Amino acid sequence: MKKKILFVSLGCDKNLVDSEMMLGLLAKSSYEFTDDEREADVVVINTCCFINDAKEESINTILEMAELKKSGAIESLIVTGCLAQRYKEEIQAEIPEVDAILGTMAIDEIAKTLEEVGQGIRTNRYKSLDEKPLTGVDRVVTTGGHYAYLKIAEGCDKHCTYCIIPKVRGNYRSVPMEDLVQEAEKLAEQGVRELILVAQETTLYGVDLYGHKSLSELLHRLCEISGLYWIRILYCYPEEIDGALIETIRQEKKICHYLDLPIQHASDRILRRMGRRTDREQLEQTIGRLRQEIPDICLRTTLITGFPGETQEDHEQLLDFIDRMEFDRLGVFPYSQEEDTPAALMEDQIEEEVKQQRFAELMELQQEIAFAAAQDMVGKVVTAVIEGKVVDENAYVARTYKDAPGVDGLLFVNTGRELLTGDFVKVKVNGVYEYDLMGVLVEDEFTE
Repeated sequence: MKKKILFVSLGCDKNLVDSEMMLGLLAKSSYEFTDDEREADVVVINTCCFINDAKEESINTILEMAELKKSGAIESLIVTGCLAQRYKEEIQAEIPEVDAILGTMAIDEIAKTLEEVGQGIRTNRYKSLDEKPLTGVDRVVTTGGHYAYLKIAEGCDKHCTYCIIPKVRGNYRSVPMEDLVQEAEKLAEQGVRELILVAQETTLYGVDLYGHKSLSELLHRLCEISGLYWIRILYCYPEEIDGALIETIRQEKKICHYLDLPIQHASDRILRRMGRRTDREQLEQTIGRLRQEIPDICLRTTLITGFPGETQEDHEQLLDFIDRMEFDRLGVFPYSQEEDTPAALMEDQIEEEVKQQRFAELMELQQEIAFAAAQDMVGKVVTAVIEGKVVDENAYVARTYKDAPGVDGLLFVNTGRELLTGDFVKVKVNGVYEYDLMGVLVEDEFTE
């Protein structure tokens, strides 16, 4: 009987791609996959350590699975990913139930690691953070099959003062364009209809390989792939958005008019302390240009509140910026003091109570903006992709081009027609519930 492996993938979508690659490397092995810890013989945890909450989730998951190992419910426990890269010595010393640790650049050795662990050999595998990104793996897509992430680069060169990523992922390394096109073609052949481009920063793609920003060229190549209906771009740093990228988004019909811009703040003083490359005026110019040249563009951003030294005036500047910019989608994170980062050593750390108060004020303002924008959608006909059926109801869960999976809102579609996950349909919006929309299927506008 084949032994069963449970993969637990924590953290971001880029981490999920790594998990899918490891699954792909094991697809033809002597193991079977399971999503039930009660059936598993081996558990592999792909961890995250970007902020404190993610770190705690990773540690708690390891400890939970370590208890299963102690009780004999599972035979082996393997830890991979960012936490494994950053805290290998601590994991080895404090959680002896962990049989193997793989660093972020060593995931290609998962099969060999499992073989050794099966023989009772404890092992730890690490490679240089300058290692070329892993390519050419037939991934096992875990997102349902109709959408998938395409990781176009590894690491980051920005070195923002609050961020640990360069120390656990290395500097920016683009994946060669031919490899990405081949991977996207395989995903489309497997039924993927929405391709979501991710990296620590997508806008710098190709600079290290080709000497210039090459995201526009990559997008043109991807748009030629039959079977793909939507292409979505995440993690675009505002200072790197240029005319070529804007024009590509305008020209190519498959590219969603959606951009994720991780801005982090709007006070020039705080932006400088964060090590960011833009000021408020530049941010407003970029946003204004995007909206002028692509009027229906949906802009998403993420912000950090309570950064060291942030005053009430800085906070009010951020509130004013949000009020004026009216982002379609916005997420806020209270600052997390991460060791081994310059910001962790800064004076004037903000009390947690103040962080939470400012977080609440930012989100309250954004809710007003988002609810008003949702009301404006009532009466409009939109294209949406079906995500699944609502149990025991003649209704389906869907997303519009304005909604990235897992982070944005949903559209609930009422219809007696039978639809499949991954179908693209036309829906008339007829109601709003907080961040989500409700609508009815436009029967004569079904999109194959």
